[in-house]
Amino acid sequence: MRKHINKILIVATTLVATFGYAQSKQNDTINTGVIDVVKPYAPSISDAFKVKETPTLDDATTETKKDIKYNIFSFPVASTFTPSKGKAAVVEKAKPVKLFDNYATLGVGTYTTILGEVYLNHAISRNESVGGYVSHHSSAGDIDGIEFDNGFSDSKINVNYASRMRDMAWNVDGGFQYQKYNWYGVPDGEVLAAQTNNIDVDHTFYSAHFGGDISFEDTYINSGSVFFRRFGDNQGSGENRFIAKAKVDVPVNGEEISTSVKIDYLGGTFDQDFNNITDVEYGNFQVGLMPSYQLIRDDLTLNLGVSAYYLNDSNSGENKFYIYPNVTATYRLVSDVVIAYGGLQGDLIQNSYYDFATENPFVSPTLSIAPTDQQYNAYVGLKGKLSSTMSYNVSGSYASDQNKALFRTNAVRNYSDQRQYDYGNSFGIVYDNITTFGVSGEINVDINRNFNLGVKAEYFSYDSDNEAEAWNLPDVKGSLFLDYQINENWFAGANLFYTGERKDLLELEGAFIPTTSTPVTLDSYFDANAHAGYHINEQISVFAKANNIANNSYQRWQNTPVQGIQFLVGATFKFDFQ
Repeated sequence: MRKHINKILIVATTLVATFGYAQSKQNDTINTGVIDVVKPYAPSISDAFKVKETPTLDDATTETKKDIKYNIFSFPVASTFTPSKGKAAVVEKAKPVKLFDNYATLGVGTYTTILGEVYLNHAISRNESVGGYVSHHSSAGDIDGIEFDNGFSDSKINVNYASRMRDMAWNVDGGFQYQKYNWYGVPDGEVLAAQTNNIDVDHTFYSAHFGGDISFEDTYINSGSVFFRRFGDNQGSGENRFIAKAKVDVPVNGEEISTSVKIDYLGGTFDQDFNNITDVEYGNFQVGLMPSYQLIRDDLTLNLGVSAYYLNDSNSGENKFYIYPNVTATYRLVSDVVIAYGGLQGDLIQNSYYDFATENPFVSPTLSIAPTDQQYNAYVGLKGKLSSTMSYNVSGSYASDQNKALFRTNAVRNYSDQRQYDYGNSFGIVYDNITTFGVSGEINVDINRNFNLGVKAEYFSYDSDNEAEAWNLPDVKGSLFLDYQINENWFAGANLFYTGERKDLLELEGAFIPTTSTPVTLDSYFDANAHAGYHINEQISVFAKANNIANNSYQRWQNTPVQGIQFLVGATFKFDFQ
């Protein structure tokens, strides 16, 4: 489409130029004149000198060439050599891997764990396809030392449709999710009171979503997408989220400015706040504009841009404007061996009940929801290849977040209207201005696609304005991932996680006792997991997994220990529809 527009512009420009030239000739004011010839023209022709084609030789040393005659005498020779017929070398071809469009997985394990998933995809035509998946993961819990139900369940269903044409591609999808968790993390001092009141600790979430996206080829409009989600729980909470995005190329003086546009609406309610006084309503409307220009010079790639946002708080009625830098750069110091990169960026982060519950399923339905103003995130680093199979990445960053959301354990409320999440067994959100300094390094090894290894380590240092600590943010994080295709049939892998110490708060309040707050340090923990499997044939595989191999009953969140060592076995079946 863009090519056709360019051709039309060229033809129009040529017609205008031609018409202008014709008009100027009609208005020419130069008069014609008469030239008189005084002397007649009398031309003459001279002889031409030519080189002879065959020059004569007059050399005394030149001799006459003599004819030479050759006589060849032939005689027979006996030979016993018999040449053999040649045969082309045979190249062994690897058996092509059979790819299937569908698969089903089923696994069972300790703690009454059930894992199941079915993925389906069907090509309607050459350019159309329809698919979907259903998944379920649940466990009965049975964590040692816990007096309350600590099981969980997570079920999902999704369907999608995709169409691919010559100049554009689009797809739509929709789905539903059901989750069930429990506020089982009651402190030891509150267990008896909770059992006496026979609290019901289950917390159920549900969400339904619908969305779609479209992309174009060779046009100024590159892509667009829309997304809507309805999220709620069994405590009367509800939240709506709508996001629309578009990416266009705006021509300016012969250059193209890549511009992203974003519309983000959030609105929701909670039946009551944490103090059980009134209900909670929240919501805002954001419009973002992010233009960016890319400059490429030899080994340097520079992206220059800004991010501008308009925010309307639907509850307070306040209108605010935010402008952030959006500059990134990469420079190849030594080809692919050493690449320097850096950036200075900022963003208006939309927080939501869905995001908080996804990160920490033990939150209470009494949260305060507000966006985070990330004023800047400056980072520099080096990345590249140590060899043909090994790459690295080291970086450092410094970020400033205004109104950053922090998880903190809710206080124990010793009141007559005590609810099931008022025993110090749930988490709330507090906001503070946080500056974060971090360094990280990682190494990845990829050998013949049969062996993949990745190691990453991160260190963080926080500075808060109002809160005593940056609650529940770890100072050190580390991870290791390993996948190994041993041979055609056997495969194995492992992943290890390390999380450093975090800070939290134990707070008590009541009608007849003074409010007390005690800082708590959560120990660092190490979680090791491994798996192995065997391909019986190209369609059927069996596998076994072991999680938390160290059998460490660590606490990711305060008062919520995890299950000990876990084992799971299962099988996967791949298939096609005929």
